[in-house]
Amino acid sequence: MNATVNKHPCHNCGGEMQWNAAKQALVCPFCGTQAEWTPAQVDAGGIVEHDLGSALSNVQPAMAAQQREVQCQNCNAITVFSAERVAQRCDFCGSPKIIEVASQRDAFVPESLLPFKISDGQVRDLIRRWYQTRWFAPNRLKTAALTDTLNGVYLPYWTFDAQADARWTAEAGYHYHVTVNGKSERRTRWEPAAGELHHQFDDALVPASTGVHAKLLSGIEPFPTTTDLKLYSPEFVRGWTVERYQIDLRTAAETNMSHMQAELRRLCAEQVPGDTHRNLDVQARYSDRRFKHVLMPVWLVSYTYGSRNFQVVANGYTGAIDGERPYSWIKIFFAVMTALIVLGTLFYLLEGQ
Repeated sequence: MNATVNKHPCHNCGGEMQWNAAKQALVCPFCGTQAEWTPAQVDAGGIVEHDLGSALSNVQPAMAAQQREVQCQNCNAITVFSAERVAQRCDFCGSPKIIEVASQRDAFVPESLLPFKISDGQVRDLIRRWYQTRWFAPNRLKTAALTDTLNGVYLPYWTFDAQADARWTAEAGYHYHVTVNGKSERRTRWEPAAGELHHQFDDALVPASTGVHAKLLSGIEPFPTTTDLKLYSPEFVRGWTVERYQIDLRTAAETNMSHMQAELRRLCAEQVPGDTHRNLDVQARYSDRRFKHVLMPVWLVSYTYGSRNFQVVANGYTGAIDGERPYSWIKIFFAVMTALIVLGTLFYLLEGQ
């Protein structure tokens, strides 16, 4: 992953071309010239998915090209910059405590990505509307959170595939009613049940980022990786921040396994007949586990309000938004007081009738 190789200078002014989300093309940020460049097409064989078992047992370092990396001393995020760019604040938490670190040789480099499709203008409008729906946010939040803090970041992700074959047993419960002392009571009849389930997990996502809060990332998923991925090309990341993966493949694979087990248990529970169930036991076998390392586009607003740091994130391909924000206790206090006054007035009027 390197944003400095294979430079693409503007033929008009010599400036470095950058990927423009609005135009879906390489555009010179200085003179506006659009480059004649066509992304590589995904062939009939599709984007390569690698065997997970082989990768975990025989990790080989990939070729690393010259690049510049900085690490935030506040949130520990490591980002990759083009050689000419100077970072003054962390794109993830806004901290000025960033230091240059030696470039590392990653075992895996991204081979595919989703390019930015939502422009900065579009995402500012989306975020502004999002804030307008936060009823109890402080009045000055909208200005404080949207002042020169929007950053477009390519985040590292792992995707996983697997074939799951499971056998399950459980006690299926069937509700029925009986009359006791003139009253209807619900009771449950329990019967043994068993079954099989076969399920294909396809492109299950596990973020490899530590710079963006994981709960927010789940709030803006999914990313359409099964249909819209592009082959990686340095042109897509021109002018954008790229985070190097900090959650390695083994850790991500363990996370994926726990997610698959939980999902498979849920799917098996749906197969149990009756009205309820208990003592569900699932015996599963996972085969043909494969993975990819990809980059996903995310717009990020990071700001400090009071003594706390907050993030708002937007899916750079679909526009989905999730975020954190402070609460105005003054607004909450007056809302509660207003509600109490209204309830008190209604009670008074009803009592007077």
